[in-house]
Amino acid sequence: MRNASLVTEFILLGIPHTEDLETMLFVLFLSFYIFTLMGNLLILLAIVSSTRLHTPMYFFLCKLSVCDIFFPSVSSPKMLFYLSGNSRAISYAGCVSQLFFYHFLGCTECFLYTVMAYDRFVAICYPLRYTIIMSHRACAILAMGTSFFGCIQAIFLTTLTFQLPYCGPNEVDYYFCNIPVMLKLACADTSALEMVGFISVGLMPLSCFLLILTSYNCIVYSILQIRSTEGQRRAFSTCSAHLTAILLSFMPVVLIYLQPTPNPWLNATVQVLNNLVTPMLNPLIYSLRNKEVKYSLRKVVEEMALIHEK
Repeated sequence: MRNASLVTEFILLGIPHTEDLETMLFVLFLSFYIFTLMGNLLILLAIVSSTRLHTPMYFFLCKLSVCDIFFPSVSSPKMLFYLSGNSRAISYAGCVSQLFFYHFLGCTECFLYTVMAYDRFVAICYPLRYTIIMSHRACAILAMGTSFFGCIQAIFLTTLTFQLPYCGPNEVDYYFCNIPVMLKLACADTSALEMVGFISVGLMPLSCFLLILTSYNCIVYSILQIRSTEGQRRAFSTCSAHLTAILLSFMPVVLIYLQPTPNPWLNATVQVLNNLVTPMLNPLIYSLRNKEVKYSLRKVVEEMALIHEK
């Protein structure tokens, strides 16, 4: 990556139009962050400790929980640091790292939701061949593939952004280093790069969403072929948590990209929800409707309570 930059650090100005709300935002975002970490760690412990949950669906859920721990950790610690009255400065390398890991983890999650939809498609449409198709080897390849392609996308977008020279203003009008706000600070014409970045960032989730939609079209068709109402209900219940998580993940992207005119405050609010609230809700979504996960969570909590008493 060519660094023709004279800027050695950037200043994060924070969420637009939230002046004098630092203390309230600090308490709110810290609560979200703690609940996110605790909820996803509990899901991880529940899945790892219960042999009944060692299936492809829960293997991918385990990886989703890992992503949901690290994804908010890209921007939240620095945001909480300056909301508590500390420096808003972030180094050039820190800014590059923030942008890379934001897109790496975000893209990995997007691909992971697509793989999880494929897993449900195989489970419902080809139940007799499920264990053969979704073998340990296939699951490992799919899981590694989500990270590999997420990394490729993130490298492309980070290189695209930071191969530009940054030689003048260094105030980032946002709460973390993201592509649109960084391109505004570049000392070069960015119109072509903005278009390439917009297409790249928009095309990836759109492709994933279309693949998920295709999987669920086949799933719905297969479920409607089931004659018993109880069978249909059970089949739908295995997909409900995943569908809810997909809606929470993809709706912010749709809101940002379908705006007639960009609204900085709305964009920031939607991204905060996507960065902090969605990872916090995912453990609830996957545990409230799932008896096996609830049972394993109860066992984990009871064991932790016994250890604490000793």
